[in-house]
Amino acid sequence: MSEAPLHITRNGPVLEVVLDVPKANAISAATSRIMGRAFASFRDDSELRVAIITGVGERFFSAGWDLKGAAAGEPPDADYGIGGFAGLQQLPGLNKPVIAAVNGMAVGGGFELALSADMILAAAHARFSLPEIKAGTLADAATLKLPRRMPFHIAMELLLTGRWMDAQEAARWGLVNEIVSAPDLLPRARELARMLADGPPLVFAAIKEVVRESETLSFHDAIARIMRRDFPTVATLYASEDQMEGARAFAEKREPVWRGQ
Repeated sequence: MSEAPLHITRNGPVLEVVLDVPKANAISAATSRIMGRAFASFRDDSELRVAIITGVGERFFSAGWDLKGAAAGEPPDADYGIGGFAGLQQLPGLNKPVIAAVNGMAVGGGFELALSADMILAAAHARFSLPEIKAGTLADAATLKLPRRMPFHIAMELLLTGRWMDAQEAARWGLVNEIVSAPDLLPRARELARMLADGPPLVFAAIKEVVRESETLSFHDAIARIMRRDFPTVATLYASEDQMEGARAFAEKREPVWRGQ
């Protein structure tokens, strides 16, 4: 199932996507289009519940945008495919959990790739940076996301200086969920993925859609849309067998059996 430069493995309901682009896992427009196809297939496969994205080795998670391609004339607004840069940033309708296992340096677009996941695990030696300022270009997705996810002045410092942030600092600001040793990174990501895969897929879908689509709404407007079942995933959830199963399992003091319908 692998398509260079990706190694793709299915472990039951969990999809593992491993970026393998020597020497720094940089992402060209062509690589991005391949990643977009992989994540779109994950989105559309009803048997898959959770995805893990990571990189080969322990040095780079991803160096981000392929500057060799840029030097050859590839523009920063090239055709990155169905999911936007790295296949995740703009993928429409992705209502399944994605875990980023950051195995090394996450630089520029590599940092943005990690930010596109729902949960981030980091190896203890992982580091993050947005060096676009030094290359005279805009870290576009990070400029939008970081000031919303961490203290404003720290986000602006990272964007304006391009300095490095280690995993411990990233955890302090709430950007990573957990720090683990390098050998334990992928096993821990798989453990977390299996736990999520056992969860209620219709609820996960509703959570992801509501979070995504209500980002620009007021609380009043967003909660009104939920109550009116204006979000398709919420309408599906509230009319589902799983909704009844959750209530029955709670009343009967047993574990629910989720069927995704």
